[in-house]
Amino acid sequence: MKALLALTLCLFMTACSEAPVPNQSITHPNKEISLQKKDPLRFHEKISVSAVGDMLIHDRVYNDAKSSDGFNFMPMLEKVKPYLEDTTITMANQETMIGGESIGLSSYPSFNTPQEFGDALKQLGVDVVTLANNHTLDRGEKAVLSAIEHWDSLDMMYTGAFKNKEDQKKTRVYETEEGIDVSFLSYTYGTNGIPVPKGKSHLVNLINKKQIKNEVEQANRESDAIILNLHFGDEYEPLPNKEQKDLAQFAADLGVDVVIGHHPHVLQPIEWVEGKDDHKMLAVYSLGNFFSGQNALEKRIGGVVKFDFIRKEEKISVENPRFLLTYVTSEGSHAYEVLPMHELNNDLLPDYKNVMEEKKDHLTQWMPELEFVK
Repeated sequence: MKALLALTLCLFMTACSEAPVPNQSITHPNKEISLQKKDPLRFHEKISVSAVGDMLIHDRVYNDAKSSDGFNFMPMLEKVKPYLEDTTITMANQETMIGGESIGLSSYPSFNTPQEFGDALKQLGVDVVTLANNHTLDRGEKAVLSAIEHWDSLDMMYTGAFKNKEDQKKTRVYETEEGIDVSFLSYTYGTNGIPVPKGKSHLVNLINKKQIKNEVEQANRESDAIILNLHFGDEYEPLPNKEQKDLAQFAADLGVDVVIGHHPHVLQPIEWVEGKDDHKMLAVYSLGNFFSGQNALEKRIGGVVKFDFIRKEEKISVENPRFLLTYVTSEGSHAYEVLPMHELNNDLLPDYKNVMEEKKDHLTQWMPELEFVK
C-alpha cells in the first residue's frame, strides 16, 4: 500500500546566486509535516523504491490511445502495473509535459502530451514524477503550468519544474508510514536550446553544482534519504560519458543515496560509487525508454530499477538493487504495449531470450550481483 506523501520546504533553484531559505513546514491534505527528525527507533527499518525511465509520448502513441471520450493509455500499461505498485514509492521520468489538448497536442521535436497519460501513471501506482529534462520547455510556460495543475489535481508529487518561485522552494519529501522519508531532486543539462524565460527559472531546474550542493544539504536536514534525478549523457550511447561519471562522483561525495539518470534513451550499466567518509551510492546512469514511440530495438528496451532503503543503527543504506527489463511492442504505429521482457515470445521479438541475456550482461558489467525480477 502506498504511503502518504508530503512536501517539506527548502530552496530548490537552478541559479547559483540565491541563498537557502529557513526551514518551514507545510500542511498536506492528510497531515501536517514537521521538518524535525524523528526518533528512528520508533519506526520500521525498511522501505522499497521503484524507478522507471523515459516517458516520451510520440503522436503515434497517443493517437493509438485515442478513444471516443478522450485517451485511454491503461491497456498499454496493464502488464507492468504489478511491478510498479509493489513498492513503497514509485517514481517515473515524465519527459513530455502533459499540457493537454487545450493548448494543442504535439510530437517530436516539440512535445505536448494528453493529460490522460498522467491519469494512467496514477492508476499504475506512480507516486513521484520528475519533470526536468530537455523537453520541459518545448511548448513554453503554458504547457508547464497546465501540466503541473493536472499533477496537483492527481495529488502527484512532482519535481524539477515548478509553477512559481515559492513552489520551487519546496523540497519534495515523500514521507512514509515506515518512518524513512525520501527527498527527490531533479535537474537537466539543458532545454534543446530553448532559453529559460527571464525571471522564470522556476520553470525548469538546470544542472548547477553549487545549487545541487545547497539543495542536497537542505534535503539531508529534512529527510532520511536522497534520490537525485539527472537528465544527462549522450543520446543512444550504451555507456555513461565522463560528465555523467563526474556528476555521479560529485553526488556521492555530497552524501546522495541514489542517482537516477535519464536522457540517453538506452540502458547503461549500474554501479556503486564510493563517496567521502565511506559513503556508498547507487548510480543508475540511464534507465532507457520505459514508454515511447521510438522504433529501434535498443530504444524499445527499458526497465524498472528497484532497491531498498534500510535503517541500521540510525543510518540509512541502499541495498538489494534489482531490475526488471521491459520492452515496448507495437504493430507498426498501433497496438502499443509495455511488457516485462521475460513475458515476450519469438513472435513479438525474434530471439528475445538472447537479447534479454545480452541486456543483463550489459547492465551487470560493473555490478555482477544485480538481480533480475521475474
